[in-house]
Formats: sequence, C-alpha cells, structure tokens
Amino acid sequence: MQNEPLLSVKNLTVDLLTAKSALRPVDGVSYAIRQGQCLAIVGESGSGKTVMNFAPLGLMPTGVTTNLSGLVRFEGQELIGLSEPEVRKLRGKSIGFIFQDPMSALNPVRRIGRQIAEMAELHLNMSPRAAEARALDLVKLVGISDPAARLSQYPHELSGGLRQRIVIAIALAGEPKLLIADEPTTALDVTVQAQILRLLKDLQQRLNMAMVLITHDMGVVAGAADNIVVMYAARAAECGPVDKVLVNPRHPYTRGLINAIPRRDDPIGSEFRGLPGVPPTLGAPIQGCAFAPRCEFAVAACTRARPPMVPTADSNVCVACPVVNQGKAAA
Repeated sequence: MQNEPLLSVKNLTVDLLTAKSALRPVDGVSYAIRQGQCLAIVGESGSGKTVMNFAPLGLMPTGVTTNLSGLVRFEGQELIGLSEPEVRKLRGKSIGFIFQDPMSALNPVRRIGRQIAEMAELHLNMSPRAAEARALDLVKLVGISDPAARLSQYPHELSGGLRQRIVIAIALAGEPKLLIADEPTTALDVTVQAQILRLLKDLQQRLNMAMVLITHDMGVVAGAADNIVVMYAARAAECGPVDKVLVNPRHPYTRGLINAIPRRDDPIGSEFRGLPGVPPTLGAPIQGCAFAPRCEFAVAACTRARPPMVPTADSNVCVACPVVNQGKAAA
C-alpha cells in the first residue's frame, strides 16, 4: 500500500554480547520513514544511533553476538530473523550505506571505477562494460570534476571530500530505495560538510529515495531532514517534524542540544553552552528516565519508571518526559 512506511521500526531492542560484557545500546525504539522522506536520528556519541540501523542488517563487528527483539519491517518484510544470505540481498541493492570514514569504506588497492562498477554488476546484473558506463554516470551524478580520470585513480589520490562523493556513488550504484548515511560529514571540514549535505539532499529528492541521516550535530538537520528522532542513552527522547522540534523543542535534552549550537551573534570567546554531567553507562538497565540525573526539571516520577513516548498538544510531536507531558517544564 502507498500509505505504508518504507521502513517501520517498532519497539526495537538490541543487546550486544561479548565474552566479557553485555550492553543494551538500543532500548525499545520506534520510528518510521516513507519513500521520498529524510529522517534524521540525532544524539550524542554512544546513544545507539548507528547500532539501531546497522544491527538489523547484520553489520555489527565480528565477535559480537547480537540479540534483537521488536519489529523491523522494510517494504513489509520483517528483517529480524532473516538469514545472512537473505539480508545480503537487501544490503547494497534495496538499502544503500554511507559510512563515517570514507577512507576505510574504500578498498585502498583497487581503482575507483572498479569499486563502483562491481556494485552495479552484483546488484543490477550488468555486464562489465555496462557497469563501467554506469560508474562514469554515477561519478558525474555526485558532482566530481574530470570523472573519466577519477575512475582510474586510487582512494589515496583523492581528497576527503572526493572520497566521500565516491562512497555516495557506490551507495547509489544498486539503485537503493533507502539510503542510510552514518555521520557522512564527520571527517570533513566545514565547507565540504555543507557541500556533501546539499548533495545528499539533492540526490534524495531527485531519485525519490528515503534517507536516514545519522548525526550528533543538530546544526546539520534543519536543511536536510523532514522528521527527526532525538536519541539519548539507547532511547528515543523526542520525535516529530524537524521544523516543529527545532523551533519548539519540548524535551530538556533536545533543548540542551539546540542551545549548544554556536550562534552568529555569540561574542568572540563566549563560553561553550554544553550539557552538565555525562551520559549513563549502558551496561546496567536504566529504571527511570535516563536523562534525569542531568535534568534541571527532574522530579521523583522521573526516576521511578521509564517515561513512554506521549503525543503533545501538537500530535505530530511525541516526547518521553513526564514533566513535559504534565506541563510543568519551563517554556
């Protein structure tokens, strides 16, 4: 059905088990994204953003046992419980990936053209000649100058910004319906960050893809995403349309993230507006609100039980905060 989300995640919990430890980096998170939309998932490092998207697709490190519960449906197909060969059919073709570090995402001993072309051969059953032609088209699509010459180069011969554009081209080679971009601008300077974000948004709209943009930076969200999920300590704190959440953040954590963004009118040498305290350790279950120890509005109810995601007066926005939902938090 056209009204069905392309990707639907309901009450997803992920436990990571090693020989020495057990962690729960994702704890009962729900969200959805439709074709042609961009969803931003925002939060501090370690909040569970990447694991939430990679674990259901079998992209966790070797040696880590992953236990998942909940529902993760892509085009109506349940992903949890699929075999590795079944998941492999989705990765790269139906779901493309852009990883944080473009250098480690590329094979340093293979030419750029071959790395793009092999994705087209694998997922679109193209001949080598047709795949090479598609590689050239993709390099042009992502805005790289002198594309024919770039195809014969190795990753180390390119700048960080060009390498990231190549990673984007590889992600698009299989014509995915969903693109997961994991911190795609982390290793780039500010000017190149803006270029990559504009490119991703343009490609997402032109190709009518859905895109999940994973980031720790609230500043990159406004012009790129339609909806947002704010993550804190493995849980969703707030979600809704980007324009409503950024203009009128309800959850104290969301407010803290937005307040930490530097402003143009800040005097030179202004003190950094950070959040007090540190995130909790995820090795032990959290009984109440994970943000309560750092929250100036916390009350006794915040520590007794986990707050559910509750629609606000604007029903398009949901917040997991008992103080906000009782109307007691400062505006």
